[in-house]
Order: sequence, then C-alpha cells, then structure tokens
Amino acid sequence: MPEKTKTRFAPAERAEQYQLETDSLVFANNIILNKIAEAVSTMLVILNQQRQIVFANKLFLDFLDLTNSNSIIGKRPGEAVNCIHAFAEEGGCGTSEFCRTCGAIGAILESQMGLKSEKECRIVTCSQDALDLRVTATPYTDENGEFTIFAVHDISHEKRREMLERVFFHDVLNSAGGISGLSSILQEVNDAGDIKTVAKTISRAANNMMDEIQTQRQIIAAERGDLEPVLAFSTAMTLLNDVVDLFSKHEIVKDKELVISENLDDISIYTDPVILRRILGNMVKNALEASPSKATVSISFQEKKDTILFSVHNNSWIKREVQLQLFKRSFSTKGAGRGIGTYSMKLLGEKYLKGKVWFQSSQEKGTTFFIAVPKNLDLK
Repeated sequence: MPEKTKTRFAPAERAEQYQLETDSLVFANNIILNKIAEAVSTMLVILNQQRQIVFANKLFLDFLDLTNSNSIIGKRPGEAVNCIHAFAEEGGCGTSEFCRTCGAIGAILESQMGLKSEKECRIVTCSQDALDLRVTATPYTDENGEFTIFAVHDISHEKRREMLERVFFHDVLNSAGGISGLSSILQEVNDAGDIKTVAKTISRAANNMMDEIQTQRQIIAAERGDLEPVLAFSTAMTLLNDVVDLFSKHEIVKDKELVISENLDDISIYTDPVILRRILGNMVKNALEASPSKATVSISFQEKKDTILFSVHNNSWIKREVQLQLFKRSFSTKGAGRGIGTYSMKLLGEKYLKGKVWFQSSQEKGTTFFIAVPKNLDLK
C-alpha cells in the first residue's frame, strides 16, 4: 500500500487521472453550465473532492492568461495562480503550515462539510505579485459525485487602494499634525535657542512626511512594474550608518537603543542604495516598534560569496499565527489597513534587487529579519 503524502493541514491525496478526465469531460459537455459560466461576470471554477480543478470559465482563464483549461485541470487553486506556498510541501496547495490561514482553502473545506462559505484571502505569487481575493465556495452534488463551485473575485485593486489611502492619510496626517502643533508653539517662543530647536524639529517632521509620500509612490510604481532601480556604488557600512542616522532623532527610538554590530569589515556594493535603505529602514522600524523600553535593536551584515547578508535583530518574538501571514499585503498587527512594511520589503527586495527576504523568530532567540542581495546587481 503506497505511503500517504504528508500534510500540515488539508488532505494531500489527489484523484486518479482517469477520474479527472471523466469529470472534466462531463462539465465541458454540460451546455447549460457553460452558458451560465460565460454569462456571469465572476471567475468560476469547479473543484472535485480533492480540491482539484475540473472546470474553469473563460474569466478565470483570462485572469491566468490562458487560452484553454488543459494546463490547469487537476491543479488546485493555489497551484493555478502560482501561490508561493502551494509548492512548499510535496502535497501541494492546502498542505503547508501557511495554508492554515488561507481563506480560500478554509472556504473550500467548509463547503465540503455542506456549508456555503465566503472568505477573503491574500496570496503572494512566486513572481512576488500580491493578490487579494474574495472567494465563495458552494457545495454541489449530482450523479457524478460531490463538487465545490468556487467563485473568485479579484479585489486586489480595491484592497490596494484602501490600504494605501489608510496608510498614507494616517502617516501624513500624523506628520502634518506634528508640524501644525510645533508651528503654533513657534509663534509663542521668544528665545532664539528655543526657536532654533523647534525649527529643527519641524524640519525633521516635514522630511518624515516627504519620506512617507515617497514611500507610497515607490510602492505603487513597484506594484505596477514601473519602478526602475537606479544603480550606484556604495558600501554596506555607509548604508547602515545612513539608517542609524535616519532613526537617531526619530520618536520611535525613545528610550531604546539602535546599534551597529562591532568588528565589521566594510564591503563595497553595487545596487540601488535608495531601495535598499528603505528596506533596511522598514526592518529597523518594525524591530523598534516591537521592542519594549530600554531594549536594544542591532543591525549587521556579512559577506556570503557573491552576496551581502544584512540583518536586523531584536529580542521580541512573533507569534506563530502572525508569522504565517507576515509578508502578505494589508496584513498587520497594528490594525486594519496598516500592513505595508513587511510586504514592501519582500516586493522591493526580491523583485527589484534580486535578493531574498526572510525572518527567524523564537522566544529563545528573538526575531531577526534578513535580506541577502547581490554585491553587484545585474538587471539584465
């Protein structure tokens, strides 16, 4: 008896090839189903009991840039859309630890228990595209067996706009509020030294606001594929010093300490230093926000053959249910619409700097974010 494929969540078993072909042919020849499927303005997929695709309408095929369904019959939804976690385990879509937080697989499993289920899911593809989907899974039974009618709505644009608007207005209003308050104080201050101090603070707040605006513009361009890296020579130590200087008077530091590891041998790097600084800055900001009073956040780098590995460490740890969703767009522990930092790290670092972004977190060792980037970036 063959050994069952291991899974960390949903069953991994798949239907026999002959059964897939039989089911697919039945639905392909169902004239009424095909007319309905092409008449609705919704992506429709029919799944068998093993969560494999046996039918897909033209809208779903168009979404995948396919002319026919031959290449996706037998695949599971995550495999069809190229979800980064669909290939993490031998069992495929639905069998990894990450799948436990996926709304799509959750809805499908509920439909297999006889319930109609609607959920939202966030998917990062292998090419680092981010999808926000609203899915509805409805049980369907006929003489051929039990199936799931799986309706998919792409709400990526809606979620992207909502997230960017909330983040943008939240951060810009905070900065503008600070500038307004300091400006009011400035009108009441007579001492030249105090005026200079307040003016410097206003300048920093204005620079922070400009940086937030630039961040939003950069991410929008990156998601559209319009971002063009500007390559230049720098050094790893210069980049870390720039990040430390950026946060040296930032209110987020307060009574915490941000340090560069000692005894580092500087390394030359040819990359887009602006993008890399932004990624490192996001890592540092997250580490500082997660750290309690009097904590230390350390940043470091080391040479790894043709790459440079940058790291940011703090002593706090991330709960497992948060770890599983950390790089998804619009997921955040800070409230609705606040998830952008970790998502942008991966988007910018992997898609545009040809690097790799990941993290490690445990109660014993705390949390470390890493980015490994080429020492000499070649965009060809």
